Amino acid sequence: MEIRTELRSINGNELGMHSFTLHTIESAPEKSKPTLQALEQKFGFLPNVMATMAGNPVLLNGFAGSFGSFHGGSLDEREKQVLLLTNAVTIKCPWTVAAHSTFALEDGMKASDVNAIREGRLPDNRKYAALSGITKALIEKRRNVADEEFRRFTSAGYSPLQIFEVITSIGVSTMAATTTNMAGTPVEERFKAQAWTPA
Repeated sequence: MEIRTELRSINGNELGMHSFTLHTIESAPEKSKPTLQALEQKFGFLPNVMATMAGNPVLLNGFAGSFGSFHGGSLDEREKQVLLLTNAVTIKCPWTVAAHSTFALEDGMKASDVNAIREGRLPDNRKYAALSGITKALIEKRRNVADEEFRRFTSAGYSPLQIFEVITSIGVSTMAATTTNMAGTPVEERFKAQAWTPA
Protein backbone atom coordinates (compact mmCIF):
# COMPACT_ATOMS: atom_id res chain seq x y z
CA MET A 1 0.00 0.00 0.00
CA GLU A 2 1.30 3.46 -0.87
CA ILE A 3 0.89 6.52 1.39
CA ARG A 4 1.05 9.97 -0.18
CA THR A 5 1.80 12.85 2.14
CA GLU A 6 2.77 16.49 1.82
CA LEU A 7 6.08 17.29 3.47
CA ARG A 8 6.83 20.74 4.85
CA SER A 9 10.09 22.33 5.91
CA ILE A 10 10.62 23.70 9.43
CA ASN A 11 9.51 27.17 8.33
CA GLY A 12 6.31 25.75 6.85
CA ASN A 13 7.25 25.84 3.18
CA GLU A 14 5.84 23.01 1.10
CA LEU A 15 8.40 20.44 -0.01
CA GLY A 16 5.89 18.67 -2.23
CA MET A 17 4.07 15.37 -2.19
CA HIS A 18 6.06 12.26 -1.40
CA SER A 19 5.11 8.61 -1.37
CA PHE A 20 5.92 6.06 1.31
CA THR A 21 5.08 2.38 1.17
CA LEU A 22 3.39 0.29 3.83
CA HIS A 23 5.53 -2.78 3.26
CA THR A 24 4.69 -6.41 3.75
CA ILE A 25 7.40 -8.93 4.53
CA GLU A 26 7.37 -9.87 0.84
CA SER A 27 7.73 -6.31 -0.50
CA ALA A 28 10.32 -5.07 2.02
CA PRO A 29 14.05 -4.75 1.29
CA GLU A 30 15.99 -7.93 2.10
CA LYS A 31 17.70 -6.39 5.14
CA SER A 32 14.31 -5.50 6.64
CA LYS A 33 12.69 -8.92 6.21
CA PRO A 34 14.13 -10.78 9.24
CA THR A 35 13.18 -7.90 11.55
CA LEU A 36 9.66 -7.68 10.11
CA GLN A 37 9.21 -11.44 10.55
CA ALA A 38 10.29 -11.21 14.20
CA LEU A 39 8.01 -8.22 14.85
CA GLU A 40 5.02 -9.88 13.18
CA GLN A 41 5.60 -12.96 15.33
CA LYS A 42 5.77 -10.82 18.50
CA PHE A 43 2.61 -8.81 17.78
CA GLY A 44 0.60 -11.36 15.81
CA PHE A 45 0.31 -8.76 13.03
CA LEU A 46 2.57 -6.16 11.43
CA PRO A 47 1.89 -2.68 12.85
CA ASN A 48 1.74 0.07 10.22
CA VAL A 49 4.57 2.03 11.85
CA MET A 50 6.95 -0.87 11.27
CA ALA A 51 5.57 -1.46 7.79
CA THR A 52 6.39 2.20 7.06
CA MET A 53 9.88 2.00 8.58
CA ALA A 54 10.65 -1.15 6.60
CA GLY A 55 11.51 0.86 3.49
CA ASN A 56 14.77 1.79 5.21
CA PRO A 57 16.51 -1.08 7.06
CA VAL A 58 18.74 1.37 8.97
CA LEU A 59 15.68 2.91 10.65
CA LEU A 60 13.74 -0.33 11.10
CA ASN A 61 16.63 -2.30 12.56
CA GLY A 62 17.71 0.60 14.78
CA PHE A 63 14.15 0.96 16.05
CA ALA A 64 13.77 -2.79 16.63
CA GLY A 65 17.00 -2.94 18.63
CA SER A 66 15.98 -0.05 20.89
CA PHE A 67 12.42 -1.40 21.15
CA GLY A 68 13.69 -4.85 22.20
CA SER A 69 16.13 -3.38 24.71
CA PHE A 70 13.42 -1.19 26.28
CA HIS A 71 10.92 -4.04 26.49
CA GLY A 72 13.56 -6.27 28.09
CA GLY A 73 14.11 -3.77 30.91
CA SER A 74 13.04 -3.65 34.55
CA LEU A 75 9.64 -1.96 34.14
CA ASP A 76 6.43 -3.96 33.92
CA GLU A 77 4.18 -3.83 30.85
CA ARG A 78 1.82 -1.21 32.28
CA GLU A 79 4.71 1.04 33.30
CA LYS A 80 6.16 0.76 29.80
CA GLN A 81 2.83 1.76 28.28
CA VAL A 82 2.59 4.75 30.66
CA LEU A 83 5.89 5.98 29.28
CA LEU A 84 5.13 5.25 25.62
CA LEU A 85 1.64 6.76 25.80
CA THR A 86 2.86 9.89 27.60
CA ASN A 87 5.64 10.28 25.03
CA ALA A 88 3.14 9.90 22.19
CA VAL A 89 0.84 12.59 23.60
CA THR A 90 3.74 14.93 24.36
CA ILE A 91 5.19 14.50 20.86
CA LYS A 92 1.64 14.85 19.44
CA CYS A 93 1.49 11.66 17.38
CA PRO A 94 -2.01 10.33 16.61
CA TRP A 95 -0.81 6.88 15.48
CA THR A 96 1.28 6.14 18.56
CA VAL A 97 -1.38 7.54 20.92
CA ALA A 98 -4.01 5.23 19.40
CA ALA A 99 -1.65 2.22 19.49
CA HIS A 100 -0.38 2.71 23.04
CA SER A 101 -3.85 3.56 24.40
CA THR A 102 -4.98 0.20 23.01
CA PHE A 103 -1.98 -1.70 24.39
CA ALA A 104 -2.27 0.01 27.80
CA LEU A 105 -5.92 -1.04 28.14
CA GLU A 106 -5.10 -4.56 26.95
CA ASP A 107 -2.33 -4.74 29.57
CA GLY A 108 -4.85 -3.90 32.30
CA MET A 109 -4.36 -0.19 32.92
CA LYS A 110 -7.43 1.59 34.25
CA ALA A 111 -9.31 3.53 31.58
CA SER A 112 -9.24 6.58 33.86
CA ASP A 113 -5.42 6.53 33.94
CA VAL A 114 -5.23 6.07 30.16
CA ASN A 115 -7.68 8.94 29.60
CA ALA A 116 -5.76 11.22 31.96
CA ILE A 117 -2.56 10.73 29.97
CA ARG A 118 -4.41 11.21 26.66
CA GLU A 119 -5.73 14.53 28.03
CA GLY A 120 -2.26 15.67 29.12
CA ARG A 121 -2.91 15.10 32.84
CA LEU A 122 -1.08 12.89 35.33
CA PRO A 123 -2.79 9.58 36.13
CA ASP A 124 -4.10 8.93 39.66
CA ASN A 125 -1.79 5.97 40.22
CA ARG A 126 1.25 7.36 42.11
CA LYS A 127 3.87 5.30 40.27
CA TYR A 128 2.32 5.98 36.88
CA ALA A 129 2.17 9.70 37.70
CA ALA A 130 5.88 9.69 38.55
CA LEU A 131 6.73 7.97 35.24
CA SER A 132 4.41 10.14 33.19
CA GLY A 133 5.63 13.34 34.81
CA ILE A 134 9.32 12.67 34.36
CA THR A 135 9.17 11.53 30.74
CA LYS A 136 6.99 14.53 29.81
CA ALA A 137 9.48 16.83 31.55
CA LEU A 138 12.45 15.25 29.77
CA ILE A 139 10.80 15.83 26.38
CA GLU A 140 9.43 19.31 27.03
CA LYS A 141 12.39 20.69 28.98
CA ARG A 142 15.03 19.01 26.84
CA ARG A 143 16.84 17.16 29.62
CA ASN A 144 16.48 19.87 32.27
CA VAL A 145 14.45 17.94 34.84
CA ALA A 146 13.78 19.79 38.09
CA ASP A 147 14.86 18.29 41.41
CA GLU A 148 11.20 18.03 42.41
CA GLU A 149 10.37 15.87 39.38
CA PHE A 150 13.35 13.60 39.99
CA ARG A 151 12.45 13.27 43.69
CA ARG A 152 8.87 12.31 42.76
CA PHE A 153 10.32 9.64 40.46
CA THR A 154 12.62 8.12 43.10
CA SER A 155 10.13 8.50 45.98
CA ALA A 156 7.66 6.42 43.93
CA GLY A 157 10.09 3.51 44.24
CA TYR A 158 12.22 3.88 41.12
CA SER A 159 15.99 3.82 41.30
CA PRO A 160 18.02 6.74 39.87
CA LEU A 161 19.43 4.40 37.20
CA GLN A 162 15.92 3.59 35.93
CA ILE A 163 15.82 7.12 34.49
CA PHE A 164 17.91 5.67 31.66
CA GLU A 165 15.03 3.33 30.76
CA VAL A 166 12.78 6.39 30.62
CA ILE A 167 15.28 7.96 28.21
CA THR A 168 15.29 4.77 26.11
CA SER A 169 11.50 5.01 25.87
CA ILE A 170 11.84 8.55 24.51
CA GLY A 171 14.21 7.31 21.79
CA VAL A 172 11.79 4.54 20.78
CA SER A 173 8.84 6.94 20.80
CA THR A 174 10.68 9.62 18.82
CA MET A 175 11.54 7.18 16.03
CA ALA A 176 7.97 5.88 15.83
CA ALA A 177 6.23 9.26 16.13
CA THR A 178 8.49 11.08 13.69
CA THR A 179 8.03 8.31 11.13
CA THR A 180 4.25 8.14 11.37
CA ASN A 181 3.73 11.91 11.56
CA MET A 182 6.00 12.55 8.56
CA ALA A 183 4.72 9.68 6.41
CA GLY A 184 1.05 10.06 7.33
CA THR A 185 0.91 6.42 8.43
CA PRO A 186 -2.75 5.39 8.74
CA VAL A 187 -4.18 4.09 12.01
CA GLU A 188 -5.22 0.50 11.51
CA GLU A 189 -8.67 -0.85 12.38
CA ARG A 190 -7.34 -2.54 15.55
CA PHE A 191 -6.48 0.88 17.06
CA LYS A 192 -9.29 3.08 15.68
CA ALA A 193 -11.41 2.89 18.84
CA GLN A 194 -8.62 4.85 20.53
CA ALA A 195 -8.18 7.44 17.77
CA TRP A 196 -6.78 10.74 19.05
CA THR A 197 -6.33 14.24 17.67
CA PRO A 198 -3.83 16.73 19.17
CA ALA A 199 -5.39 19.70 20.97
